[in-house]
This record gives sequence, C-alpha cells and structure tokens, in this order.
Amino acid sequence: MQQGAARAATGTGLRERKKQETRERLSHVATLLFIERGFDHVTISDIAEATGVSKMTVTNYFPLKEDLVFDAHELVADSLAQVVRERRTGESAHHALHRAYVDALDGTYPVLTGHSSPGFARMVHDSARLRAREREIEEQREERLAATLAAETGAAPDDLAPRLAAAQLAGAHRVLFRLVRSLMREETPQAEADRRAVEAAREAFGLLEPSLGGYAVRVG
Repeated sequence: MQQGAARAATGTGLRERKKQETRERLSHVATLLFIERGFDHVTISDIAEATGVSKMTVTNYFPLKEDLVFDAHELVADSLAQVVRERRTGESAHHALHRAYVDALDGTYPVLTGHSSPGFARMVHDSARLRAREREIEEQREERLAATLAAETGAAPDDLAPRLAAAQLAGAHRVLFRLVRSLMREETPQAEADRRAVEAAREAFGLLEPSLGGYAVRVG
C-alpha cells in the first residue's frame, strides 16, 4: 500500500473510532440521566448540555430518543438469528436457543437474557415509549429469526413453518427476557435470579420440545 493510501486508511479508522466513542458516550450519559430523572423528563437539550455537544449532534447519532437507551438494538434484533446460524452440527434451532440462553446467564451476552441494572430495568418499565420501542425490537428479532429459519431449512416463500416456529421460539425468549427484567427491578440476588431463569427456560423450551425439538437440525 502506498504511503498516501495508508495514511488515508489510518485517518478513516481514527474517525470511525472517534464516532463510535461519541456514540457510546452519548448513550451512556443519556441513560444515566434517564435513570435519574425518568425517560420522559429528560430532553435532547439536556443530553446535549451534559455531553458538551449540539442538539443536532445528538439527533444525528440517535434520530430516535428511545435508541439512546437501546443503542444495542441491532444486536438484540439479530441475537436469536445469530444463535441459529451458529448452532452446532446435529443441533436443532430449538435446542440451540435453549442452550444459548442458559449459557448467556453468566453475563457474557445480556442482550439475550435481559440482564441489566435495577435502575435500567425500572426505567424501561416506567416509560410507555420505551416499552413500545422494545416491542418493536422484539418484532424485528422474530422476523429475522423467521428469515434465518427459512434460509436454513430451504423453505418455500409461502411455507408457514419458519414463521410459526419463529413466533413460538421468539415468544419463549420474550417471556424469559421479561422474567429476568422483573427480577432485576426487584433487585433479586444474581444467583437466585439465574436459578429462576434456568428453571423457567427448562419449562418454556420443554413445552416446545414435542413440536420443535427436531426442527431445523444442522446437518454436517
């Protein structure tokens, strides 16, 4: 690579890192303000003042105020589909999602489990706008799971099986996610919260085992 091109690439990388740092700082500061005052009582102007940027900068990074809270919404929306894409040989989508959920309770992947601070959990619960945005993200997660199941099984466009399976599997995760969030709001000790989540996952996926235990098994 020529020196000019190398410098350009380095500059581009630095700009991207700075943009990511700004994005993370805006989200972090805004979330702290939301937890302290309530989501509906904090304005974009408040966030801009607290972070030392303009209102336009805040809205350029986050056109939706709600996404200052759900800055990882793309990871959440893709989380179930990713588990299915990465499932093990001989493992069904159902078994992979059950395993991944229990494995993630160690805190390595909170977007899959619903783990959060008590303040964050209460903030979302107390805001109708945040609850509505979270439901939209949940719908996206189900749609992406359905698309992945269709691709993985070679389903025809009019085949209902991937969509029906996605609705049931995403529904199980939604129930588990909200259970954990409720435990976080109540400041349940981590060990107890995880124990209850494991038991709930066993029940939820156990109910789906007869119909989905052998669906979308990875071959080879």
